[in-house]
Amino acid sequence: MDEAGLIQDAVRGDLTAFNRLVLAYQDMVFSHAYRILGDMHLAEDATQEAMISAYKNIHNFRGGSFKAWMLRIVTNAAYDEIRRQQRRPTTPLEPVDSDEEEIESPAWMMDPGERPEETTEREELGKAIQDCLDNLPDEFRVIAVLVDVQGLDYAEASSVVGIPLGTIKSRLARARLRLRDCLQGFWELLPEIFRLGDEGA
Repeated sequence: MDEAGLIQDAVRGDLTAFNRLVLAYQDMVFSHAYRILGDMHLAEDATQEAMISAYKNIHNFRGGSFKAWMLRIVTNAAYDEIRRQQRRPTTPLEPVDSDEEEIESPAWMMDPGERPEETTEREELGKAIQDCLDNLPDEFRVIAVLVDVQGLDYAEASSVVGIPLGTIKSRLARARLRLRDCLQGFWELLPEIFRLGDEGA
């Protein structure tokens, strides 16, 4: 994909070019929203809002990392959802099928190459990580997701959330410590990044 060319065309109003960018980034945007919000339906809403906002503001993109630009937009959309939920608390929704029955293992979580026990192990770890992320303060959770899940460096994360580099580092260190303590029972299954504690990236 010629990302730079697509961005230039999208800035000039080419809807097809923008749609190709959407297809390339929609999974990342949804994943980021879900990790912050911990709810599929809210993540879908935030993803939709982020894509609409990106389309309306693509002419404001001034170069640099398009990924970081998109993550800034979806992070803001997720914050908006958090504020709305705080004003109007609701019961968290679980994935359901067409008969409104809860789906324990949604299809999008399945890897056809996995053995059943591997799938169960991964799902348990994924749920544990998400539960622990959900228990972090919003400002810690966002930084942990940006750096440890999305793979941004400190400078990119700083540009996404608009806070100083030193604050990024301190919040990430504290978030990792809390995640490590929360996930103690899953220690052997944890990605290496969560074992770093306060050592930094």
